[in-house]
Amino acid sequence: MIYTFCPRCGAPLAAGVRFGRVRRLCLYCGFIHFTDPKVAVAALISDGARVLLVRRAAIPQIGFWALPAGYMDADELPEEALVREIAEETGLLVRVAPPVHAIAPLAGWAERRGILLLYRAEPVGGTMAAGDDVSEVRWFSREEIPWAELAFESTAEFVREWVALAASTSVTGPGRSSRIPV
Repeated sequence: MIYTFCPRCGAPLAAGVRFGRVRRLCLYCGFIHFTDPKVAVAALISDGARVLLVRRAAIPQIGFWALPAGYMDADELPEEALVREIAEETGLLVRVAPPVHAIAPLAGWAERRGILLLYRAEPVGGTMAAGDDVSEVRWFSREEIPWAELAFESTAEFVREWVALAASTSVTGPGRSSRIPV
């Protein structure tokens, strides 16, 4: 968003160099507009043998499959935003593990600049149902993943890592688990 008027005092904004860059600023009250990047969060949700994907109902990539994801609000921690977004899109409550990837810039729209924080999560409750910005929510086994219909390279990369981990931990033996870690 490019401000024309100061959000503090209402005076017209001017352009000037502050902190090494040209920025919109108020010559009356001293407000400086910093164009901060958007922070998005996404999660690979697994029940051990399957991964949860959502079919997008919003641009970009309508109709393609992706990880449940969304933007962080200014008053949220990333993990709080992730729990909220997953509940909004899937109806599920999740336990979130520490972040495993940070990707910049965001994929999808060339004009979007931001950071994507990728997490792993495990369902702990709720009722699965398509919600905000998605038309379908579905579990996929390793063999069922719709590779040609994945919305973003970040989704494909993270799901490939999950498939590799699932393959390496699916054999039960001494010191091995039949449960795939989230």
